[in-house]
Amino acid sequence: MATGEKFERHRQPWRQDEIQKLHLLAGKGQSLRAIAKALTRSEESVKDRAKADRLTIAKMR
Repeated sequence: MATGEKFERHRQPWRQDEIQKLHLLAGKGQSLRAIAKALTRSEESVKDRAKADRLTIAKMR
């Protein structure tokens, strides 16, 4: 990688298929960790998106 170039893996925009999968998994009662793993995103990112879409994610017991 050339000097001055910076590769950023974080802050990727959400694609429509990812949003649909988030809604589906949250609707099935999946945990935050399971959803994050399925979408290959951080738990924080999933939590923020779910909050923005007014989704409830099941709490692990």
